[in-house]
Amino acid sequence: MQYFQAVQKGKQRASKSQMKMFDAAGFGMLTLTTKKIDGQFVPVGEEDLTAVINSHDGYVAILVDNDGFTKAQSKAVKKEDALKIYKKLRDSGIPEFPGTEIQIWSETLPTIQNEISE
Repeated sequence: MQYFQAVQKGKQRASKSQMKMFDAAGFGMLTLTTKKIDGQFVPVGEEDLTAVINSHDGYVAILVDNDGFTKAQSKAVKKEDALKIYKKLRDSGIPEFPGTEIQIWSETLPTIQNEISE
């Protein structure tokens, strides 16, 4: 698949995820539309899985594909608020991302939704 085609298909998929995030959080930012697999650009996956990460700006609820590439995110908020958004996404039928790391922008970050609250 050519890069342009991968971007277009990925944008369609990520836009659907963005709308789901918007419904749960009142805000949804599109993140990645493509990923690189074996040196080739491919669109992000169609599936939606949810997790929470601790970004540089605060905690963020995210929607990712099966490979952990982030398609949409909430605003950076307090941990409790990110977990509330995550719960809304889970309650809407979106499964939890089972991995421990996700890819957002050019960074790999750990997921935190399963940490025990202090």
